[in-house]
This record gives sequence, structure tokens and C-alpha cells, in this order.
Amino acid sequence: MKKTLLLFTFIIFQTLFSQQTDFLKIKNYRIGHFDDKIEETSGLNIFNGKLYTFNDSGNPPELFEISKTTGEILKTLKVDAKNTDWEALTNDGAHFYIGDFGNNDGSRKHLKIFKVPLQNDSLQNSLIKEISFRYPEQSDYISNYYKTDFDAEAMVFTNNKIHLFTKEWVSKSTTHYVIDPNVLEKQDAIKTETYKTNYVVTDAAYFEKKLYLVGYTRKTEVFLDIFNETEPGIFFKENPKHYYLGTALSIGQIEGIAVDETGIYISGEKFRSPLGRTKPYLYFIPKEKLKD
Repeated sequence: MKKTLLLFTFIIFQTLFSQQTDFLKIKNYRIGHFDDKIEETSGLNIFNGKLYTFNDSGNPPELFEISKTTGEILKTLKVDAKNTDWEALTNDGAHFYIGDFGNNDGSRKHLKIFKVPLQNDSLQNSLIKEISFRYPEQSDYISNYYKTDFDAEAMVFTNNKIHLFTKEWVSKSTTHYVIDPNVLEKQDAIKTETYKTNYVVTDAAYFEKKLYLVGYTRKTEVFLDIFNETEPGIFFKENPKHYYLGTALSIGQIEGIAVDETGIYISGEKFRSPLGRTKPYLYFIPKEKLKD
């Protein structure tokens, strides 16, 4: 029994550290847990210095402004758009982009991003536009849960484009697609580059020419990768800084990341397993805690 346990531990250790990994256990940076209204937080974004989140499928179409220091809800913004499966949030300084493209069974043919103007901290619902797209590489739309590489939960806005990063259940990679925010007819997302993450990507952030990706493995290990933008809109030419953040059993199912000049905000939705439950938490990692 002891030999089996030692072998199992070695295999996990070898898998975890097959690439250079730094420990950044975010449990030490917990700043609060979320209200019951946002137990299923599925993304984070900083817009005009304020932090926003939302819930994913099965929840009302709302954005929540939350406190950066406690996670408390400060304001609720109603969005006049259907929440089929909202999974990502970004902005261009004038509009929110809400990614309604959750696709964990691979069957969705109506992937979209809502472009929502924000003025004076109020949404301009009458001016919402819908950006529709498809993955030109996808030909099979048969429902098969957690067996598709055409799911997505992460996007950023930079260089006047939307950059989407897939959640690949089979390949354990992420593919970077580019989408034009000004084209309202259904468009093909443009495949740009792919990176083998060895985990499924659940959110992304962009700040000062760096791309931040978070996600987890089936073993509940949670990781953060930080990539340098080596040329405009290209991120995967160099290996990233790779951080182990902890296990979902203790920190929650990590689904959101946002970055500003002070550091990194990370959110996790409630997590249930036979071993117990974890509340939905908000974390903040000061930038000085990251290794150069």
C-alpha cells in the first residue's frame, strides 16, 4: 500500500513539474468570499478602474461591480441580452464584450459576443450589438460532453481585436483565435497560434503586453501562465512563467482573472466534490509577489 501511494505521489509530482513551475498558493491571498448572488462567477474584468464579474448559464443576464478589497457587490447592471452560457468578459474602454460561447458538449452553432456600451457607469442596453462567429475547423456538432476542443471561456481585447482562447477538453491545449469586433455578420474566427497548457483554460487577462491564462486539470490542480506579447497580438512564441496556484478543493473552481498596475485579481466559483465544498472566493496577488 505504501509503495502504491509513493508511486502515485511521484506520478503526480512528475506531471505537475514537467515544466518549470513556481508556487504561488493563492489561498494566502484570499480577500473575501462572494455573495450568494454570484456563486457561479465565470469571469473578471477591470473597466475604468472598477472590477466586474457575472454568472454563467442558468443565471440572470447581469454584470456585478464588486469591491476590490472585499468582493462585496457594489452595483448590479442589468443586460438586455440572453445568458445562454456567458463565460468571458473584456472591454475596449467604451464597451463591454460578453462572451456567450460556452460549448462544453461541442454542439453549439450560435456562438456570440455581446458588445455593450458603458457610459457614466450605466449600460446602454438599446445600443447592444451581437457579434456572431464560428470555428472554421469544426465540422462535428454532435453533443459529447467534455470531449470537444471547441469550447471557450477566455478572451481579451487588444490591438483593436477580440482575442479568444479555447478550452480544449481533449487536447489539453489552448488555441488563440482572432475576431473582428466591428463585423456583425457571422464571421470565421481566425486561428492564430496554439499552446499546450496541459490544463483547460477558464479565463484570460491582458495588461502591459502580457497575457495571463488560468485554468485547472481533472486532478483539480490550478495553474496560471503569464506570456509575453512578442509582437502585436502574438503570445505563444516564448514559454510562459508557469505558476501552481493550489487545488480547487481549497481555493474553488478558478474561473476569472483581471490584472492592473497593482496586481492580479482571481475569482473562483463554488466547488463541490465528495471531499467537501468550497465557497466562491476573490483573491488578490500584489504584483511584487510575482517572480521576475
